[in-house]
Amino acid sequence: MNNSMFGLEALRAGFAGMVGAACWLAPLGALAQPDPQWLGHDRSRPAPAVVDPGTASTPDRAGRAPSDAVVLFDGKDLSAWASMDGSPTRWIARDGYMECVQGSGYVRTLECFGDCQLHVEYASPVPASGDGQGRGNSGVFFGLDRYEVQVLDSFGNRTYSDGSAGSVYGQYPPLVNASRPPGQWQSFDILYTAPRFQAGGQLVSPARMTVFHNGVLVQNNVELTGPTSWLERAPYSPHSEKTPISLQDHGNPVRYRNIWVRELGKPARRELMLARSLLDSYVGTYEVTRNNQIEVARAGDQLQMRFHGVSFLLFAESPTHFFAKTTDVQCDFQKSAAGQTISVSVGEGAHVGRKVR
Repeated sequence: MNNSMFGLEALRAGFAGMVGAACWLAPLGALAQPDPQWLGHDRSRPAPAVVDPGTASTPDRAGRAPSDAVVLFDGKDLSAWASMDGSPTRWIARDGYMECVQGSGYVRTLECFGDCQLHVEYASPVPASGDGQGRGNSGVFFGLDRYEVQVLDSFGNRTYSDGSAGSVYGQYPPLVNASRPPGQWQSFDILYTAPRFQAGGQLVSPARMTVFHNGVLVQNNVELTGPTSWLERAPYSPHSEKTPISLQDHGNPVRYRNIWVRELGKPARRELMLARSLLDSYVGTYEVTRNNQIEVARAGDQLQMRFHGVSFLLFAESPTHFFAKTTDVQCDFQKSAAGQTISVSVGEGAHVGRKVR
């Protein structure tokens, strides 16, 4: 074989290797393309935002979240959490951790999140009790209660693979079992991409997850087939892009600490999922003038307002302030001795209505 032929073959092999590497990396997401509005090494390009990365946890002390994270539990109280119906949760917070109370039900965040990076630390009960799915069982859910990363004591505990710790429950077993012994603090770092739906409810893109268990990659940008569930592969059903994160009550006193989330993508307004009982208290007809009324109804976990013949889906930014995403419509509810009112602003104009029924 002559040198020129060897060089050609080496070039071909190197190119094939690069293609293979690109194919191997592709599941991490679409290959990034340079932004055409900037030159290479453009000195006028804005610098990345500075973020204090926080500190890592130790066995005895929870770490500190990054400076741009939303802290969901800092070891002090459960003010960022509620039962699934929005009422106060019966989970307990003490000694720097929150603990599931059997029969109390799932606990969810008040705030809603879409694409995000979630960090959560957990410890299985000591002494270990039960086996299989009955040992240290809980779960981290996105989409309110739709998409689960399994929490389980999988240290020396055999169960079905797609139900072990770090699995996307019922769909993807973890790549490896990186579990620590019961009682030791463990961590999940999860990258979640919310599914997207068209206005008519058709799926545009599925949910995706990347999961690190105790710093070890166990899910590599997997594409979910639909909600995770037991015994079936349920199809997707449309829902809001931003939804609460929840933790499962499976009857075991699993403990959690140091929970924080970083929203990904463009900064967005805060969204809350309020109790339906509170939303129902806003439902009714509000009279602005004799010939101008505002109708407010509940649509699932949100309010829908009809104003001047146009319907707007409202998103809660606080327990009393709501906004629409299609038009700059702001809405505030107030109660006083004179009754309940609604104030709706569109651009510069404000319209105040009094509840008449």
